Amino acid sequence: MGKLIVIDGVDSSGKQTQTDMLVKRLISAGRRVRKVSFPAYESPSSALVKMYLAGEFGKNPDDVNAYTASALYALDRFATYRTDWSRDYAEGTIIVADRYVTSNMIHQAGKITDTSEKEKCLDWIYDFEYVKCGLPLPDATIFLDMPVEYAVKLMEDRANKIDGGAAKDIHESDTEYLRRSYNSAVFVARRYEWTRIACVADKQIKTPEEIHDEVYRAVIEKIGD
Repeated sequence: MGKLIVIDGVDSSGKQTQTDMLVKRLISAGRRVRKVSFPAYESPSSALVKMYLAGEFGKNPDDVNAYTASALYALDRFATYRTDWSRDYAEGTIIVADRYVTSNMIHQAGKITDTSEKEKCLDWIYDFEYVKCGLPLPDATIFLDMPVEYAVKLMEDRANKIDGGAAKDIHESDTEYLRRSYNSAVFVARRYEWTRIACVADKQIKTPEEIHDEVYRAVIEKIGD
């Protein structure tokens, strides 16, 4: 069986950059590695997620409740796991995921303000994806802690990941939603003891290389040399 490493955080926290840098370094170290990303925008399994993010089910994230939205993302993951990367994982490949079940925990549970209800939702997501859908548990989860005020600035000139256009999806265009998601991410990271990597120091965003060195050390501690 392989290892599963997850890189997660709020929008514009550098997940794709850090995933790519980690994959490259692990390969250079002689590891057999594969990258996966969620949502799987190139797969038909992400069709309902695209509709949700494009605002076809409601123009605000809260128009679709946390459980329904979680199911859309979960089934995309289930489909790609069963049809695409499960064999590589079973044969010993290190899978590095740019977002995973952890994103449902951050973003969808973030829609719920009451702590006890949020925890019920987190338990439901955990059970639905890891137990009911049979997705593998991560061996290491790296939380890129990018405070939302910095993430918003980074997001201003970034193309969206659905079609590469300038228009923001319903998550990216809602600053209050992003703030709730960040607070949720901090809460969830503590609850599940994810490895936190601070992306800002002395009111300055760290360089990608500085963040990567911390990510790599944390991953090696979890999976071994």
